[in-house]
Amino acid sequence: MPIRSPYRGTLRKLVLAFDVGTTYSGISYSILDPGQIPEIRGVTRFPAQAHVGGDSKIPTIIIYDQYGVVRAVGAEALKEGFESMIEEESWIKVEWFKLHLRPSSNVSTSIAQKIPPLPKGKTVLDVLSDFLGYLYKCARSYVEETHANGVHLWTSFQDHIEFILTHPNGWEGAQQSQMRKAATRAGLIPDTEEGRSHVHFVTEGEASLHFCIQSGLTVEALKGGEGVLIVDAGGGTVDITAYSHESNAAGLSFQEIATPQCFFQGSVFVTNRARAFLEDLLQDSKFVDDVDHITRCFDKTTKLRFRDIKEPQFIKFGTSRDKDLSLGIRSGQLKLKGTDIATFFLPSIRCILDCILNQRESSSKPINHIFLVGGFAASDWLFCQLKDSLEPMGITFSRPDNHVNKAVADGGVSFYIDHFVSARIAKYTYGIQICHRYKPSDPEHESRFLTVFTNAAGYEMVPGAYSIILPKATQVTESTTFKQPYYQVYETRPNVGEIIECDLLCYRGTMETPRWMDVEPAKYSKLCTVSAPIPPYKEGRGKAGKLYYRIAFEVVLNFGLTELTAMIQWEESGLQKRTSAQIVYDVDNVDS
Repeated sequence: MPIRSPYRGTLRKLVLAFDVGTTYSGISYSILDPGQIPEIRGVTRFPAQAHVGGDSKIPTIIIYDQYGVVRAVGAEALKEGFESMIEEESWIKVEWFKLHLRPSSNVSTSIAQKIPPLPKGKTVLDVLSDFLGYLYKCARSYVEETHANGVHLWTSFQDHIEFILTHPNGWEGAQQSQMRKAATRAGLIPDTEEGRSHVHFVTEGEASLHFCIQSGLTVEALKGGEGVLIVDAGGGTVDITAYSHESNAAGLSFQEIATPQCFFQGSVFVTNRARAFLEDLLQDSKFVDDVDHITRCFDKTTKLRFRDIKEPQFIKFGTSRDKDLSLGIRSGQLKLKGTDIATFFLPSIRCILDCILNQRESSSKPINHIFLVGGFAASDWLFCQLKDSLEPMGITFSRPDNHVNKAVADGGVSFYIDHFVSARIAKYTYGIQICHRYKPSDPEHESRFLTVFTNAAGYEMVPGAYSIILPKATQVTESTTFKQPYYQVYETRPNVGEIIECDLLCYRGTMETPRWMDVEPAKYSKLCTVSAPIPPYKEGRGKAGKLYYRIAFEVVLNFGLTELTAMIQWEESGLQKRTSAQIVYDVDNVDS
């Protein structure tokens, strides 16, 4: 386990990590005092919590009344008798809302149909902001009530809080933008450039790596220069990330060695498959109206304790009066075969195994150590099935002894404090759409003759070409920038104060060097718009002496951090000038 250095800042601050999971959410924090070694703590007390002091997570649930007012959140929503109140008052229970934030390009229609809809008149931004506001109140109450002179302590850093929001590996800039907006709307930060800079993002895979490092799990695995694989199996997603490490003068440093993966095969989809099975089993019986209740009972008990495919499994859902021997129901218990229960898990297990093999094959270093974390990791059946499949390959497969469900929240704080990861892998190819000067001798140009147009300089141009700025699978350090030169021409002199805009396009296909956007057009999507004040222009003479105005610039990208940063730079009077480009994310890439 690495030794953490004392905090070198001059002001006391609070690092607050929110792990908003599909089914359960957690909070971890660290109070940074100058000269003191930071310690990561978890919030273990929440309103209406059944096991006070022992649970580090609460259900990701919000109850709204018919007017859209929040009535209960987290454990409060599961209080005894609350279900009947929800039914009597026509209140609405909102669950799994995190999955509505997912990238629309990353989900099949079948997955979308399995996610409960949001209440009428509510967006995922509305619900997420309400939930973040609740987590913030819980964190404040816990700190004020737990620490000596807690109210004064909170006051001392309430204007110096760094928020860490975790998200699945598959989330992109559009999702991060929405999450930051939700934090603003919840009152966590002011809606200013300075305020927004206090919200940071980290993938669940990277946060889990930090947790494993601090837990000492990676010590043996790191010997010999091999890679390690982190499998974060949560409620909604399974995030799989491969890392290698190197020790340098600055301390322990990790690098991604394969493209991170994210799949919608978390534990909620096991429950969904169980629900489909129960609906089919009970469709012609008097218990058909109890499917929702029986499914909840399966989710809370049978799913968690399932271990042996040879033994029958029971779902306790009713009283001694509930009986139908033809269905296997006796004394309020539904008896199912262990083989049936196993089928609910099978797609998730196969998905994880396939991805592990893919990561090992595509990794730049050998991987023989794998760590399973996340709430789904608590399933003995999942763990044993994966272990039994992987160990014959010479792979060491393990999970933490306890607290697997707090890995992401704790790791989020460690991400900010320890900052172990120095290089990441570009998941896709990034670039912009450009035009080429038309060449009749080029077959690619000739095949697109009908699209040719004449530009402001009088030259024939072929539109629809794709210019790569950052290729897929490139390892990117935090200090590395990627740039390409471009120009635009105008018939009239550009006005002072005009804005130049470039759509940053993401190619998600399999071609190594995509060149034309009419080939696999569905594989391209707009990630964001980069804009900046128009650079200085130059006059020029084009074809037949035609006067035109030309601006030259470079689009510069940095993907080394957990967020995309982009800018436009140009030369003026022999000096290189650069402006921080405004990034407007395409919210259409949020499936809400």
